[in-house]
Amino acid sequence: MEHKPQCTDTYMRIWATSVTQQTNIYHRKMIEIDGKIVSTDIITEKFLCDLGRCRGICCVEGNSGAPLELRITNYELREWKGLSEGEILEREYSAYKPYMTCAGIREVERQGFALTDSDGDLVTPLVGEAECAYSYSEGGITLCAIEKAWAQGLTAFRKPVSCHLYPIRVVRFGNGSLGLNYHRWAVCEVARELGRERGVPMFRMLREAITRRFGEEFFDAAGNARGAETETKQRGSVEEDVE
Repeated sequence: MEHKPQCTDTYMRIWATSVTQQTNIYHRKMIEIDGKIVSTDIITEKFLCDLGRCRGICCVEGNSGAPLELRITNYELREWKGLSEGEILEREYSAYKPYMTCAGIREVERQGFALTDSDGDLVTPLVGEAECAYSYSEGGITLCAIEKAWAQGLTAFRKPVSCHLYPIRVVRFGNGSLGLNYHRWAVCEVARELGRERGVPMFRMLREAITRRFGEEFFDAAGNARGAETETKQRGSVEEDVE
């Protein structure tokens, strides 16, 4: 089934109510895909992570931990249905703990597997207000201990969905619907450079993460939306040349 994107105003202001806060979001352009409000940057911006250059800095920089889902909807195991990601992290602790740093283990056991930040959101704990407690370093690159255990077949939980989806951030509106925003961060400039060099749109780099969270149908709809957006831009360019 084909989902046709619905455009909103070119400059749009959305007041979005998350679990405990209101977030003011400004986008150049928004479209609706499969009932979700999506920044067009997600389907048009070129983006490809370059760990060799960024060194996994997104797991270190920032003043808060990674956002965690309050309730898993697309869960990997049936017994996880209805759990929060914090609860899953606690259940799977023995699988990924061997890959964590001593400092990370200490902070998880001191602060808990998840905590509420100053904005009222459920997030992962940090080590010294810097790197994620679930991170570790290998060859000078900051990586995820949870994903390491997943790669070794020790857990079905790959990593928190927000980490998997980054640089997409998900916002829940007051009416329960979802918005997908592109978190543009200076530390990811090398990813934008590599994306442009390889011609890889952000949403295609994030295919596994998008499918995991929203399903294959949504990913296909995003592809259709990108085609429509590209066609619109090309048509606009032609009209400008004619004028």
